[in-house]
Amino acid sequence: MTVRAGLAAPPRVGGRWITLLSLANLGLWVGYYAPLQVLLPQQAEEVAGAGKATALGIVTGVGALVAVVAGPLAGALSDATTARTGRRHTWTAVGALTGLAGLVLLSGQHTLLGLTLCWCLAQAGLNLLQAGITAIVPDRTPVGQRGRVSGWVGLAQSSGVVLGVLLVTAVVTGVDAGYLLTGAVVVLAAAPFVLLTRDPPVPAELAPRFTARSVLTAFRFRPGEAPDFAWAWATRFLVQLGNAMATLYLLYFLRDRVRHPDAEQGLLLLVLVYTAGTLLTVVAGGVVSDRTGRRKPPVVLSGYVMAAAAVLLALWPTWPGAVVAAALLGLGFGVYLSVDQALITQVLPDARERARDLGIINIANSAPQVLGPAVAFPIVAYLGGYPVLFLSVAAVTVLGSVLVTRIRSVP
Repeated sequence: MTVRAGLAAPPRVGGRWITLLSLANLGLWVGYYAPLQVLLPQQAEEVAGAGKATALGIVTGVGALVAVVAGPLAGALSDATTARTGRRHTWTAVGALTGLAGLVLLSGQHTLLGLTLCWCLAQAGLNLLQAGITAIVPDRTPVGQRGRVSGWVGLAQSSGVVLGVLLVTAVVTGVDAGYLLTGAVVVLAAAPFVLLTRDPPVPAELAPRFTARSVLTAFRFRPGEAPDFAWAWATRFLVQLGNAMATLYLLYFLRDRVRHPDAEQGLLLLVLVYTAGTLLTVVAGGVVSDRTGRRKPPVVLSGYVMAAAAVLLALWPTWPGAVVAAALLGLGFGVYLSVDQALITQVLPDARERARDLGIINIANSAPQVLGPAVAFPIVAYLGGYPVLFLSVAAVTVLGSVLVTRIRSVP
């Protein structure tokens, strides 16, 4: 990893800083998941009726494309900021407020165009927020602590799935109230981190300048100049592609293949089992990785565990098989979530452009959400159905795991 001179080594981080960072991350993922899991599907049904699946696909697909573009741009803006408030905290605050605006506007939408535009605004804001709180981890955390910190951040991400759904189903009812509460959580969760922690400003001579040309260079990705970063991007893309392919048709799998009497309720139970498995391993995996100093073996092993869960769904398409697979998937993903993120922070090409580079990594998270449906649909419809789909997921996940071994600079 190349680190330019002039940037001081990060100080050791304490529990208070990690707690506030995790709280901000929890609010971020509530902002993502409450709309995606509950609110947008309800609005899509209201707007499109029987065409709700197509409408929801359009809204979320365009939103994912916005995330692909916004991630690197948000990172480049964060890297180039020299405000007294700090280059990360500035955009954490701007992102939270922009996300709030998008979510509030969503509450009054009754057309497909309105839903799409407002969700894109919310996505742009949430990506700005994510750029700030993701890049500050390598800024402020020594290498030997990044697994632990990434574990706690990953714990907040996993908890955000459940909390987001609970807030808009159990705490409040109605789409409008759900969006208002979600937006408030995003801002209130980010505020303590921005106001109570320190993000030292970077001297202007050490920050890259953001110009009109920066709009294009924000997406510049030269694998030959940073091969380890390129391999890390490829492995993240493949694992997330497998995840997107697997989750897209899970409800229909329960209904059509498993013959579950209440597929929606069954899916909720699987999500809870999966989340419990993730919570069990996400922090522990990061701590063990820090203590051993090794990143690649846990990432590879976690990929194998997730692939085993997909194989189980292909070969044992029953309700007990689905529950066991959900538990396995959660256990594997927990380790992957913390350790792979720590590994990525160690292969970033330039310490001055960490947020931009992490924005490029975010493309590997967002692009599969668009590509996954295009890959999964023909498999389910024409090329063998659900068994072939889940075996394909296993193959893609294993490939992503094996390619981690091509990274040379991290043990």
